[in-house]
Amino acid sequence: MHASSPTPETLTDIDVVIIGAGPSGSIAGSLLHQQGKRVIVIEKQQFPRFSIGESLLPCCMQWLDEANMLEAVNQAGFQFKNGAAFRYKNQYTDFDFSEKFTPGPGTTFQVERAGFDKLLADTAAKQGVEIRYGETVTAVDLTGKPKLTVIDANGETYLIEAEYLLDASGFGRVLPKLLELEKPSNLANRSAIFTHIRDNIDDKKVDNRPFDRDKILISVHPENKDIWFWLIPLGPDRCSLGVVGEPHLLGGSELSLEGLLMDMVNQEPGLKRLLADAEILRECAVLKGYSANVSTLATNKFALLGNAGEFLDPVFSSGVTIAMQSASMATDCLVRQLNGENIDWQSEYAKPLMRGVDTFRTYVEAWYDGRFQDVIFYDAPDNKIKQMVCSILAGYAWDEANPLVAESEKRLNLIVELCR
Repeated sequence: MHASSPTPETLTDIDVVIIGAGPSGSIAGSLLHQQGKRVIVIEKQQFPRFSIGESLLPCCMQWLDEANMLEAVNQAGFQFKNGAAFRYKNQYTDFDFSEKFTPGPGTTFQVERAGFDKLLADTAAKQGVEIRYGETVTAVDLTGKPKLTVIDANGETYLIEAEYLLDASGFGRVLPKLLELEKPSNLANRSAIFTHIRDNIDDKKVDNRPFDRDKILISVHPENKDIWFWLIPLGPDRCSLGVVGEPHLLGGSELSLEGLLMDMVNQEPGLKRLLADAEILRECAVLKGYSANVSTLATNKFALLGNAGEFLDPVFSSGVTIAMQSASMATDCLVRQLNGENIDWQSEYAKPLMRGVDTFRTYVEAWYDGRFQDVIFYDAPDNKIKQMVCSILAGYAWDEANPLVAESEKRLNLIVELCR
């Protein structure tokens, strides 16, 4: 006779299980803990761990403040950021986020995500949030109360039964995969090749203009406006560098990733000059087909946060902003549900969240079809319109008082006609 396997331990008496300890998971955990809810965060990896998406938007600072994490971030020594600069051939324009239409923070940071994400998770843990690292969710059962099957860091299986699940697993997309919620994005299939560099820019100039370390630099390929580059300062001599385009536009497979990236960089004369002495500090990586969507964002048993639900495109650095905004909105609904209210997750979470996501989507699509690039590089912008555009670039995509948010497609097309 075979000995029967021991029944896995089941943890109960838990209000919320959060899958993932990235920015949305840490902030959601903090906000729920502040409201007296019992939270466990399950994180597959050990922190610090590399993640792409280093350029925060000023809108994020509100959610860090709400989660009592702003002081820790302000004191961490991250690279200051006050705007975004765009370059195409000999055209250069920049946006100072303090000169925006929407009230709220106007500055933020560029961050190495390994350290930033660990700082947020450590701050949540100091506040009392339990985070379990090196653990993997392998199954989910929603027939009764949400129940997760988890393999711990020692390879042992246990179960957690909770009142609610939040998926903050980012590109891991745990619940979309386990519950078969994934559906294709309507955005084109693009790839990003990226690395970190010691830039050695020193006093190099492009068009007699020194490199502004307080801004992300977005450079458009001179021959193909579908291809663009990011250069994100991470400190006095370090940058995150990446190129984005449809895979067939990023060169042949005979080159290494490093060869592909530097070959593309050398096709953009401004970047070629700035980065003539750059040294690559970490192995180049590629993110393919990153745009994602789902059939369901939330029910009365689970909600998807940030990239676990939908990821658009890195062009306006909206990923962390959407992650933090979703954490704030979902936890507000969840606290009310746990306190006995009936919540309509579609009308109270999914639709309000998607209003901002769809605003970003309008400008992402218009970036690639050229309309928004025409607005960005227009050489005589109306100051009020520039402030409205600046608000969106600063992450305030939920501000319905901004006409470029409230009727994004219609108003954008009006501005495009004026610029053209």
